[in-house]
Amino acid sequence: MGARLIEPNTGPVIQKEKEIVKQMIEIYCRHKHKHPNGLCNECQELKNYCMLRLSFCRFGEEKSSCSHCKVHCYKPAYRQKIKAVMRYSGPWMLLYHPIYGVKHLFNKR
Repeated sequence: MGARLIEPNTGPVIQKEKEIVKQMIEIYCRHKHKHPNGLCNECQELKNYCMLRLSFCRFGEEKSSCSHCKVHCYKPAYRQKIKAVMRYSGPWMLLYHPIYGVKHLFNKR
């Protein structure tokens, strides 16, 4: 038998999560790293990793927020980085992207 290909999750819940994470990383990088053009290499790498992990989340459209998930699919180093990003960017989301910020807060509960 051949290897089974896994299709990436492309549903609306995953797409919303990707957009929120993207916005949070952009806020963090803009404020902390002050990179002149888009994201610095470290934040671009983190964003790429997050997008990949979300695309192949085993829970797909049924996923809860990552902080409440029983499966930790991020490598420890990336998990620490995204925690720092979310901790910093969370309050800023209410200012820059209020709708995403409020939705993300309700999704965590």
